Amino acid sequence: MARENAGVRQRTNVTLPEALLREARQLNINLSQACERGLSAAVSEMKAAQWRQENQAAIDAWNAHVEEKGLPLAEYRQF
Repeated sequence: MARENAGVRQRTNVTLPEALLREARQLNINLSQACERGLSAAVSEMKAAQWRQENQAAIDAWNAHVEEKGLPLAEYRQF
């Protein structure tokens, strides 16, 4: 997933458990890339949770509609 200004980098400090950092260095893991992947995943998860929360009323209404009236075009389903 592309992020806005993906090429622009900013230095930051992170605090990590010493043993984890030592093991990552022994395995030649690029800390910046690993942190970026983890942060990107956390941002995606949070955005998805926010979207679900913001749209929960519509989701509930649709589910109630389907439960009451069935799926639209269900008569044409071939499975």
